Amino acid sequence: MQSPTMKIALIGAGNVAWHLAQALQEAGHEVVAVYSRTAAHSEELAHRLPGAIPLASLDLSGSQAELILMAVPDAALAGVAHTLQVPAGAIVAHTSGSQPLAVLQGIPGARTGVFYPLQTFSKSKQMNFSVVPVLLEAEDEQTLRTLQGVAASITGEVHVVDSDKRKQLHLAAVFACNFTNHLLGISQRILQQAELPRTLLQPLIRETIDKAEKHPPFQVQTGPAVRHDQNVIQEHLRMLQQHPAYQELYLQLTQSIQQQASDNTSE
Repeated sequence: MQSPTMKIALIGAGNVAWHLAQALQEAGHEVVAVYSRTAAHSEELAHRLPGAIPLASLDLSGSQAELILMAVPDAALAGVAHTLQVPAGAIVAHTSGSQPLAVLQGIPGARTGVFYPLQTFSKSKQMNFSVVPVLLEAEDEQTLRTLQGVAASITGEVHVVDSDKRKQLHLAAVFACNFTNHLLGISQRILQQAELPRTLLQPLIRETIDKAEKHPPFQVQTGPAVRHDQNVIQEHLRMLQQHPAYQELYLQLTQSIQQQASDNTSE
């Protein structure tokens, strides 16, 4: 679904806003304003966007913005929404995976929605936005159609998902991305302490992800936990004695793998 180009304002200038701004600009939309509670951040992002103005307040009522995308931390979302002033009839959509559409209720004159890009973003890494799923929700069909048009202009993966299902999706994403990344960080630290190159794990990591994409992950689980190799498990726990947090995490994950394997057998 294609829509006319829109005039867009961004609330927030962090990782999500950084990549959204680039994708929207490349699709022909005009980012007219950027607000961040840190003035230097809004100025930095606005400088990258021809015609964009860094804002000093959340009063956008005099701006040309037709769509305001709120890419702010979840904890700040309600407070920002309470303060925000927008042109009458403008759409305000947040980019959060865990916050409901209802958090935007009460913005005078606004139509509200959700525009959640399901991806991990870092300013320093280029992003192919055309494959990033964008999850949408809106208070009415007209607003939803507009958001669908904007989303379709930057990605081929556009999905309508309500607040409850989006929250479940966000929980799954934390396991798939954030927790996985943390475990990769631990593995790299162990290699560093052993003075081994982290590149040794890269083929294993790629194969693990590839296999998980093609098969149910629980059904292709490998390693000492699923084999109940207690000699190896106890040795690993001994090696982690200087890192009690890692040791506890290792033990909890081992027990979870073994419980899941037991459940699979009994099904």
